[in-house]
Amino acid sequence: MGVFRKSPAEKQAIADMKAADRALNNNTDRESKAGIFDETPDYQRLNGAANDAASKVSRWHGGTRK
Repeated sequence: MGVFRKSPAEKQAIADMKAADRALNNNTDRESKAGIFDETPDYQRLNGAANDAASKVSRWHGGTRK
């Protein structure tokens, strides 16, 4: 594909990354409102999933892959 075009797999990886980030942010907001400021197992699981999803997306599109 071209430099500015995304393949269907890239589009799916970007959508997965955004969904993982959204889940992590929602959990962080919920825990903060509950007064929890330590890293809970749920936070660590969601953070790992967000990092894994970001590793599949290029830096051009907000991920961490080169």
